[in-house]
Amino acid sequence: MKLITVLPLAALSSAFVVPDQNVMNQIAIESPKISDSFFEKLPTKDRILSETETTFSKVAKCSKNAIDQAIEYAADVGHHLSRKVEETAFDTKSWLDSQYTNIEGHGHHGHHGHKSNLTVYELIAKSNYTTKLAALINEYDDLVELLNGTAANYTVFAPIDQAFEHIPKDAPKPSKETIKNVLLYHVSSEFYPAGRVLVSQTIPSSYVEEGLGGQLQRLSTNIGLAGLTVNFYSRIIAIDIFGTNGVIHVVDHILVPPPKAADIIQLLPGQFSTFELGLTKTGVFEKINDTSTHVGGTLFAPSNFAFQLLGPQVNAFLFSSYGQKYLKALLLYHIVPNKTLYSDAFYTTDTAEETGLPTGLFHVNLPTALEDKSLSINIFRFGRFISIKINGFTDVVIDDGIAQDGVIQVVGSVLIPPKQIDGVEQQWQGEELSVEDFMERFDPFIEREEL
Repeated sequence: MKLITVLPLAALSSAFVVPDQNVMNQIAIESPKISDSFFEKLPTKDRILSETETTFSKVAKCSKNAIDQAIEYAADVGHHLSRKVEETAFDTKSWLDSQYTNIEGHGHHGHHGHKSNLTVYELIAKSNYTTKLAALINEYDDLVELLNGTAANYTVFAPIDQAFEHIPKDAPKPSKETIKNVLLYHVSSEFYPAGRVLVSQTIPSSYVEEGLGGQLQRLSTNIGLAGLTVNFYSRIIAIDIFGTNGVIHVVDHILVPPPKAADIIQLLPGQFSTFELGLTKTGVFEKINDTSTHVGGTLFAPSNFAFQLLGPQVNAFLFSSYGQKYLKALLLYHIVPNKTLYSDAFYTTDTAEETGLPTGLFHVNLPTALEDKSLSINIFRFGRFISIKINGFTDVVIDDGIAQDGVIQVVGSVLIPPKQIDGVEQQWQGEELSVEDFMERFDPFIEREEL
């Protein structure tokens, strides 16, 4: 039986999450097998979207006060759809494909059905489909009290019993602390019925992440070939099961907190090998991998294709011995320490509270690790439609790569700082750069850069 230490990388409709390696070492999720010809058999995106929305509409109508009823109904009406898409959650190829399956304008307003007279804990404990989750929660009196309490309207992403079948029977049992953190990662103290989930890019969990300075680690929500998913790989199979103190959505995979941003970059050589090579060659990788140097942060990660757009001459210069100091300055310009900017939330060390981003336009200047240089960020959001533009030109092509110590935003081109012409700062607009022009833009920062 082949095992992996991390769930295969998820490709995201607008976000991606890789589970934490240390946690996965203990949980030992089984590696699934993928058919090479699977993608050739997929139905069209429009057809999947139509079937997904129809399925969710029917499930919402039956989600009254019992998890069992919701799951059984979802299994009945969604069986034909799930057969077509269930394997895609494990295919790393879809990571990059996700930017082409992002949905605009397909928000669904969840059905606010009959509220049960049971708490979310009691609903889980009484269900025939969440017995394993209930058994784990019962090991922690404070979690039982939390999910029975009325301090908040909770949202619980409850894995069904089959989700635990991915854990081999002979796998060592994780520590109690690890299990508790994983359970907390399935709970949000905010109320997210299906309609709100569908228009949210990220959701705060109840798991406090020290790598974010004690902020709540977030979950990503995605709409793609697998339908509505959490952290891409865990499909929501029943929605809007209301209790007296919150709502439950049932998922088919356990949600595991993600690793550090540097580890995620290493896990994806097919997309970030040039970026990783530069980080390693300049010594920057070790610094961003050391979480003592920052509290959260945003990593604007250029793909291999983004580096190709610089042209062969600039790339040859950057990876030469003479150009290494320019390469380091370039990479530092992509790193924002201590400020974690998601597409719909903002964590900063300036305040202990998260800042929710408003609908419409949000602007912020983020100071980079390159001395005295900031990035000008414009985020436009309306429902699930998100546009993030940097320095007025560069687009974020895949957003919200949730990491233990921040977030990764994948950029479509390498970020180049502006230059002064007759006292006026002019941004790079994608025109071809010569080596001389590139050097001119970075000369003021050479030998002064510090991470």
